[in-house]
Order: sequence, then C-alpha cells, then structure tokens
Amino acid sequence: MNNLIKLLLVAFAAALISVLLTILILKNKYDKRLSDFQDSVLKKQRDEVQNIYQTMRAWRHDYHNHMQAIKALLSMGKKEELSEYLDNLEKDLDSIDIAIRTGNVGLDAILSSKVSIARKNNIEVNCTAKVPADLKISDVHLCAIVGNLMDNAIEACEKITEGSEPRFIRIYIGLFKSQLYISVSNATCEKHRRRLSELVTSKLGEHGFGLRRIDKLAEKYDGYVNRKNEPGIFATEVMLPL
Repeated sequence: MNNLIKLLLVAFAAALISVLLTILILKNKYDKRLSDFQDSVLKKQRDEVQNIYQTMRAWRHDYHNHMQAIKALLSMGKKEELSEYLDNLEKDLDSIDIAIRTGNVGLDAILSSKVSIARKNNIEVNCTAKVPADLKISDVHLCAIVGNLMDNAIEACEKITEGSEPRFIRIYIGLFKSQLYISVSNATCEKHRRRLSELVTSKLGEHGFGLRRIDKLAEKYDGYVNRKNEPGIFATEVMLPL
C-alpha cells in the first residue's frame, strides 16, 4: 500500500511538473509573440515619422529651386501659372507638415503620421488633442496606445467602399476629471451591433495583440478602457490617471 501511494504521489508530481512546464512554455511563446508585435509596431511608427522628416528635408532642399521657379514666373508675368504653382506647393507642404501640436513631441509625431496616412486614404479626420507636460504614463506607452487605436480605426475605415458611406475618424485627447482622456471613434461597415467580447476575439493576428496591448497598458497605469460598438460606428475611450 505504501508503495502504491508513493507511485501515485510520484505520478501526480510528474503530471503537475508537466502541466507547469507546458504553461511556462506557452507563456514564453506568448510573451515572445507580444514582444515581436510591440517591436514591429514601434518600428512601423518610427518608419512613418522618419518618412515625414525625410520628406520635409527634401522639401527644404528644393526650396531654392522653388524660389527660382517663382521668380521666373513673376518676371514673365505668368500670374495664372504662378498661382497654380503656389497652390501645388501649399498642398505639398500641408501633406507633410506636423500640424498637430499636443504639447508632447512624441504624440505630435505619431498623430501627425497617422492622420496623414488616413487622409491619403480619403478618410476624413477631426483631431483635437492637448496633453499636460507631466504625465504618469511614459511617452513610449502613450504613443503605443494612440498608435494602436489609430491603426485599428484606419483599418476599419478602409473596409468601407469609397463613396458608399462616409469614412471618418474622430480623435479627442485632453483632461477630464483629473485624468488623461483619450477617445477615438471611427466609421465601420458593421451594420449590426456585436458583443465586444466577440469583436475582440475575432480580431486575430497583430490587431488582436493591439487590442490586448491597449488593455495591458491601461491596466499597468491603473487606467480604464471602454469600447462602444454601435451600427456604423466604433469608439474606444481610455482613461489614465495623471
């Protein structure tokens, strides 16, 4: 009987160790996938911002050429051609200018990049954002939250056939009840209300990680995430203590 009990205890211990090892392996795999996703998101954001600055530097490099062309058109009295030339320059500059001033350089860069991408995809964007100089959340994590929110909003709008329904994204970032309040709402092609749990689990791949990343970061800073899913519109609110 004692031998049987010992054998059972050994078998139980072996099974327990096996389960724990399996959990550890799965956790390590998940952590690796999450880490890879985070790295890819940060690289994507860095590349987008770098592209803006490269374009701005190229525009500055061409400044003298633009001035010469303008002077030439003026000297020839070609007012219509000059007006058209200046209009094109203005459009070009508007497309690359970091026009969003939030008070946080990192947030300025990521918002300007994402808004530029959205507008190039014929998505109407309305953005109001202002943050205090001192924040509890790090700049990297703030940019990760906003970047993921914008990526998901842009993806949802791109699924709407152009001309069939309005494509839009509304962004508001500011102070509310002594907390940093982030709201991103966007048009969707969903015609019926879906359970949020169904929506989150249906977003596989990097977008699923993106949703979980937002939740994890909000939890890290004792914040709160609220998602609202209505026909034709999806909204996410994030509240972060200051």
